[in-house]
Amino acid sequence: MVKIIGVRFRDAGKVYYFDPKSYEISAGGHVIVETARGIEYGTAVGGVREVADDKVVQPLKEVIRVATGEDDAKAQRNREKEKEAMRLCREKIQKHGLEMKLIDAEYTFDNNKILFYFTADGRIDFRELVKDLASVFRTRIELRQVGVRDETRLLGGIGICGRELCCHAFLPEFEPVSIRMAKEQNLSLNPTKISGICGRLMCCLKNEEDTYEYLNSRLPNQGDEVTTTDGRKGTVQSVNVLRQRVKVIFEEGEEKELEEFEVADLQFNPRRRREKPQKNSHKNREKGKGNGNSRIHTSEEESEEEKELRELEELDHKEGKSGRPRRS
Repeated sequence: MVKIIGVRFRDAGKVYYFDPKSYEISAGGHVIVETARGIEYGTAVGGVREVADDKVVQPLKEVIRVATGEDDAKAQRNREKEKEAMRLCREKIQKHGLEMKLIDAEYTFDNNKILFYFTADGRIDFRELVKDLASVFRTRIELRQVGVRDETRLLGGIGICGRELCCHAFLPEFEPVSIRMAKEQNLSLNPTKISGICGRLMCCLKNEEDTYEYLNSRLPNQGDEVTTTDGRKGTVQSVNVLRQRVKVIFEEGEEKELEEFEVADLQFNPRRRREKPQKNSHKNREKGKGNGNSRIHTSEEESEEEKELRELEELDHKEGKSGRPRRS
């Protein structure tokens, strides 16, 4: 076991582990640490605790100090300076006539570097822009192109549920999302209903995936033959996943009768739960090997909605998890 302190540098950002040394650090407290990007100011998450050795990437960097009042004031000044940096950078982008959209600016705590995040349709030659910005700010400049999901995380907003976006509020990392998750939850496959404001498949499709997979594994498929406790055989007409109830059609001659049963009162061959896809499994699918997230139809049979959903899923895989630079 090794003693660690989790540190987050942005709201809803990824948590990085550091060695707390002998400092008493409580959850929500601020610390100064050294990262691959330089000296930074972060917020402690969860307090000091012990984790297994294999959960930590060695060597574990140490906390430099618990943030003082001066450190807090400096961090606040940096946030104010970022607003001015955004304004100046937008002016320079317009001056150079570059087709790029500036999203955010970020100072390292020691002011050794300024990072500018932007989106663009393709590759941008911003070498002259970097030189111009460096002459103004007199420090190192880094421009980083991000995807639309990272843009939405940085800017924030309100989702169709009426709440703050998950990625901006609490989601530390983007999880792969697939059309299969929407099908498993019996959601409409209309792209406008299962896409977030970023234009990609909604992250919250992942939230209830495990629950729906478990509940569906206890139910028969539509069209399956089932047997009741009194020996009658019928065909499944529909299932209610959350209530775990099944509607069964019984045929007697030319007459048909529809009854609803608790799943425990029926005998049938249960569905097999899908195995979790391994890392980089989307690459295997692109090669035609498949990973359980099969497409709905062949390209000749699929509807316009299904084609659009497939394109959204492929865009998610291409963009990756995050365009933000690593801190360790």
